[in-house]
Amino acid sequence: MFAVTHLVHVEIYFILIENFCNSTIKDGFSFPRTMVGWSAYSEELCDEKTTSEASARCLNDTGSLMFGSPHKLQCEFTLIDIQENISSSPGDLLQLAVSTQILTSQPEQLSADNITTAAQIANTLLQSANITEDIAVAAVTTISQLLNASEESTQERDAVQNLTETLEMFSLDQHNNVSLVVQPNLVVQSVQVPSDSVGIQFTALTGSSGNFVANGINVNTNTSELIADKGGSTDVQIVMKFPPVLHSNNTNHSIGFVLYQNDRFFRSRAFSASSGTSRTVISANLGQVSGLHVEMLFKPTAVPNASLYDFACVSWNYTLKDWSTYGCSKVNHSEDGLRCFCNHTTNFAVLMSFRRDFKYAEALNWITILGCSMSIIGLSLTITFQIATRKSRKTNPTVLLVSVCVCLLIFTLLFMLGVDNPHKQLDKPEILEDNVLPLSDTHTERDRGPCTVVAVLLQYFLLGTFTWNTLYATHVFLMIRNSLATSPSDFTAYTVAIGWGLPAVVVALTLGISYRVDDPLGYRQEEFCWLAALDPKGNFDFKLPMFWGFLIPVAFMLIFNTVMLIYFAVTTCKTNPHLTSTRHTSMKKKFLSSFSLAVVLGLSWILGYLLLITQNETMYTILNISFCVLTTTQGLQIFILFTARTAIVKKKMSSAMNSVSSAGIPLHTRKFSLWRGKHSDQVESYTQQDTVSFPPCSSQTSNSWAAGSTCCKTSPLVL
Repeated sequence: MFAVTHLVHVEIYFILIENFCNSTIKDGFSFPRTMVGWSAYSEELCDEKTTSEASARCLNDTGSLMFGSPHKLQCEFTLIDIQENISSSPGDLLQLAVSTQILTSQPEQLSADNITTAAQIANTLLQSANITEDIAVAAVTTISQLLNASEESTQERDAVQNLTETLEMFSLDQHNNVSLVVQPNLVVQSVQVPSDSVGIQFTALTGSSGNFVANGINVNTNTSELIADKGGSTDVQIVMKFPPVLHSNNTNHSIGFVLYQNDRFFRSRAFSASSGTSRTVISANLGQVSGLHVEMLFKPTAVPNASLYDFACVSWNYTLKDWSTYGCSKVNHSEDGLRCFCNHTTNFAVLMSFRRDFKYAEALNWITILGCSMSIIGLSLTITFQIATRKSRKTNPTVLLVSVCVCLLIFTLLFMLGVDNPHKQLDKPEILEDNVLPLSDTHTERDRGPCTVVAVLLQYFLLGTFTWNTLYATHVFLMIRNSLATSPSDFTAYTVAIGWGLPAVVVALTLGISYRVDDPLGYRQEEFCWLAALDPKGNFDFKLPMFWGFLIPVAFMLIFNTVMLIYFAVTTCKTNPHLTSTRHTSMKKKFLSSFSLAVVLGLSWILGYLLLITQNETMYTILNISFCVLTTTQGLQIFILFTARTAIVKKKMSSAMNSVSSAGIPLHTRKFSLWRGKHSDQVESYTQQDTVSFPPCSSQTSNSWAAGSTCCKTSPLVL
């Protein structure tokens, strides 16, 4: 088996290296390097048009590879002109066939009408009684090129249907010894089988470019078994076992094969290729013979970030104009190939349905668990502290900070407990035994409910966190700008309406636009109960709700919060630098004040946006780790800066420590008691330790703090 595989690889090597006509100039036309059997098109163009002026075929007639005589295009010709000339004066069919081939050499630029006309011309050429080998090759080349066209219309559908039927009939007859025509997207093979043959095998192997090559086509006229294809070295195999009736008349039989590189001529209404995949189609024809046994082996299509979910063995029904499973069944499947059995001959294919593979980043898993756990504890303590001490602190109501913490706490709890989809399917699915036509090449489980609910709540509470962050920044701006110790009277009512209402509006719009019960992955991911972000190829998709339902609104909030932080930092730096005993201490307080505001405004999420645009792998790793650490510990940071460092907590901790010390050393009880009593006469303000102290009002300071000064006002960070 190793030797067989090795020979296949050697064959591919020689296909790629030896079977080319090198670029050359022939009869005044420049032709590029071309595979043997294929047609090349001149670099010279018709006037200002993009159509080549001539074509030549790479041949191996004399034992050496060289281009045949070029065929020149009459540049004034159009496909309509050619169609009219074939109907009215079919004199020079070869010139008309080659002209059609050249005019369709850039199929992506063809209109639907041009495709229809070209298909009708090729159909006429193949049915012509005066067809020659060169005409047949030109017609097959035209059809091969049409398989790469992008436009499609109803009229074209009928034209290509007739064309596929004509190709089947053409493959049965050896016109002028035209037994094999191989073009990049199409192979036509005619074979005469001896009467004593038990069966025939047709095997195709594409080159590295995915196109068909002459040396990759093989026919065995006396076998009834498929070749064991370990490693999937062939793209398609088909074996026809002959019934005993064929051996009774002692005559040779003509068999035709047509192999299509894709299924563009077999557009299905029942099967949707939503992920852009294509299917190899093979036609086998033995005429009106019953009792046939046809086995096929198709190489599974490789789809990035997806694995095979199910497949169906189908044949094309010209009456239905669609795929049908009638007369076909599955034999077995493996990584090497999908085996099918059918009891008749026609166009066959395998329709495959894929399920996305899900990859997990385990490296940051423990950081996330540890950080979120600490944040849950920190946020719970902060909420409790803010509510319990709201009366003793001479500050504004704590609704803003508490709302930020509540949203962030609920989000973190949901993230820890419910972000993993309990119904996700990680193991490879069991292929169904029934040969059932799949609806699409992408399999999506119907929504079971819980994961979508979690995704909705996560989106709501994370958007709510940023909304309250922005309201917090607005509150800081108003207090600094207007030199207020308290916020405006109606501010709280507005903040409650906006803080809890705006996220609900965004979530409702996102669900209404992107969610469907039969396709929940339009809204959320499968592996995680979070917003959908990536396309099937694993690339970020700007059409999915992660972008416009989360990143866009959060981006505006982060920009606003960043501007407010800069404004706060600049305003703070304008205060008198001699407020404390040293300038160093003052700068430390200013830094901590700005840092505290940055934490509560969630500015660490800016790193997430940098991850989307970072190309350098090292920088991406650094940003990813930093983002994970800072965002998962945001609740802990808020606790440290807004609870643990406040004067009231420090006083309680100091009292607790002194009590412990007093209990441990009784002789020192009186000293510690006197020290505490000495300081108990001072008025304690339960504010953050890291807020900036402001000078008492005086004639010297009030002038420098005119128009927006915070002199004699409580720090705006304290809510």
